[in-house]
Amino acid sequence: MPPPTVDISVVIVAWKAKRYLELCLDSLEKAPPRRSMEILVVDNASADGTAEMVETRFPKVRLIRSDENLGFAKGNNLAIRQCQGRYIALVNPDVIVLPGCLDALSDFLDSNPKVGNVGPRVLNPDGSLQETCRRHPTLWNNFCEATGLAGAFKGRRFFSGQHMTYFPHDRVLTVDVLVGCFSMIRREAFEAVGLLAEDLFMYGDDIDWCLRCWNAGWQVAFCPSAQAIHDQGSTTAPYPVRFALAQQRSRIQYWTKHHSPLAVLGIRCIMLLHHLLRYTAAALSSLARPKDKARCRVKRQVSSACLRGLVTGNVPVNS
Repeated sequence: MPPPTVDISVVIVAWKAKRYLELCLDSLEKAPPRRSMEILVVDNASADGTAEMVETRFPKVRLIRSDENLGFAKGNNLAIRQCQGRYIALVNPDVIVLPGCLDALSDFLDSNPKVGNVGPRVLNPDGSLQETCRRHPTLWNNFCEATGLAGAFKGRRFFSGQHMTYFPHDRVLTVDVLVGCFSMIRREAFEAVGLLAEDLFMYGDDIDWCLRCWNAGWQVAFCPSAQAIHDQGSTTAPYPVRFALAQQRSRIQYWTKHHSPLAVLGIRCIMLLHHLLRYTAAALSSLARPKDKARCRVKRQVSSACLRGLVTGNVPVNS
């Protein structure tokens, strides 16, 4: 990376997210931080006018065009290598950065030199809380999520799965993992930990990087005084099967990378159980509530594709 010449580098990787990216960049333009900032956008061969929109509407943004869909991690790394900021904010294109957010995160890193990665309080578009703090994945917390125990005992730490539903996200806290929709990372942490794992095409790179961050001696923290809005799932909703398979593939790759073969077998069995239960529930729901037939059909398609991928090992997602 080049030596730092600005305070904050904002990196956004976009794929077919023109409308959301425009809102994201508009939020940064209308309420910029008091610190110096640069913005880098990587367009992952969107072919929907995303790159042209950035060039026309936001000429100060540094646009990096890719001739292929590099995926989330590789796209971010492409921009990170060119960043000139002391702090690097990785922001999803469907995020609205609220006024003061980047400054609050920068102030937090200034005051907490042991923290390598900090994330803001994230809200849904309706103002409700989006839970962005996670625990490291284990077979038990994945089993709780797969079987519905996490939902049945919502708020109980023992059954909560990876999601920290018991934490109200109302105070500063060091956490295992921050969801990758928005986080700010210290340049020195990247230099010590390394960049995002490019073997994870998308999904799981946040869990992988936070684990490596802790292992390298850096803390991961949540800072509620910084706030942003995330329209979760908006850019992936048109492609439910594609992104479900991408998530599944990255999940298996993460477990293969960080756990024993026996644990990998365990997580595959849990994933099989999850999709069998999900497919059955969707089939029964479509019979009981005909009005939900279309939504249930999508759920069955997703679970069917994931089951086939788990059985055959053939999960082509990065086309």
